[in-house]
Amino acid sequence: MTNNTAQMQAITIPEFGGAEVLRFAELDVPEPGPGQVSIDVAYAGANFAEVLYRQGVVDVPLPFVPGIEVSGRIRAVGPGVDGLRVGQPVAALTIVAGGGYAEVVVTAADLVAPLDEHGPDLDLAAALPSNSTTAFLVLDRVARIEPGEKVLVHAAAGGVGSQLGQVARLLGAGRVVGTVGSPAKIDVAKRFGYDEVVLRDRFDNAGEFDIVVDMVGGANRRTGLDGLAPMGRLIVMGNASGAEDVGVSANELWFTNKTVSGFNLAAFSAAYPEHAGRALRRAVAAAARGDLHVQVESLRWDQVADVHRRIETAATTGKIVLEVAAR
Repeated sequence: MTNNTAQMQAITIPEFGGAEVLRFAELDVPEPGPGQVSIDVAYAGANFAEVLYRQGVVDVPLPFVPGIEVSGRIRAVGPGVDGLRVGQPVAALTIVAGGGYAEVVVTAADLVAPLDEHGPDLDLAAALPSNSTTAFLVLDRVARIEPGEKVLVHAAAGGVGSQLGQVARLLGAGRVVGTVGSPAKIDVAKRFGYDEVVLRDRFDNAGEFDIVVDMVGGANRRTGLDGLAPMGRLIVMGNASGAEDVGVSANELWFTNKTVSGFNLAAFSAAYPEHAGRALRRAVAAAARGDLHVQVESLRWDQVADVHRRIETAATTGKIVLEVAAR
C-alpha cells in the first residue's frame, strides 16, 4: 500500500545526550485539530529549554521534535478557530508540545499572534514568543510590578534577560540593574534598558530591590532573597548554573514580608493559553512600535548543533533563530 501522507523535514532528539545527537528526520506533516492551527515554519527560535530537552533534564518522549517558538504562515485552520486565515504571517508559541524545529508545526490558536503589514519581519518575530512573552508575564502578572519599583535581573545579556530590562522600563520601573557572567557582556546588557550592569561574581550590596528575577540559581538565589526590600518578590524561572536547589524557609518569608514565586512558560501556556497569547500579542505590538528591541542572529537550521553548544556554554547574547524556510 502506498503512503500518500505528506512528509516534512524536522530536527529530532532520538536519544538524550550532547548536541551531536540532533538528527534530521522525515516525518508526517501534522494536521490541526479543534482550536488549533498548523504553521509553515519560516524561523524557529533557539532556546536553553531545547538544550534541556536534548540533555534529558526535561522528561520528553523520544524521538522528540524540540522547538518552543516559531514564525511563519498559517498552513491550515482547525475547527472552531476564528480570526486566523490560511497564508497569514504569524508568530507562535509551540512550547506546550514542542515541534518548532520542523517545516510544519501545530499549536493552539490562542498561542498565535498575527503579524499585520506593520508587524516585525519573520526573523525578529520568531525571537519574540518565548523571551518577550515571558518578560511581560513575569513582571506584570507574577511580580505585579508597580511604577517606580527597583528591579534586579540575573543573566541580563541573555535572551530573556535582554527583554526583562526593557519590559521593566515599559512597565514603569524606577531603577533596573542587571548582572552578567563575563566582562564582555556588560556593554551588551546596557543596551537593553539597564541603569547599571555588574558581574555576578562581584555583585555586592547594590541596595534593596522590590523585584529580583533569577534564572541562574545557586548562590544568586540566596543573594537575591537577601537583597529584597520588605514586600519584595523573588521570581525563580531557571537554574542555568546547574547548582543544587536552594532551600527557602517559610518562617523567614513570614518574618521578613518577602515572597518567592516560580514561573515556567510551558506550564503556564498549557494551563492559561489565552493569557499567554495575550502577552505574546502585547510583545509583538511593542516590537512593531520599536519599543522592544531584540538582538537577533539568524543561522541555517542545519547549524543547530553548533547553536546548542553556544547556548549551553553561555557563549550567546541576544537571540539566535534558525532559518527553516524563510518566506
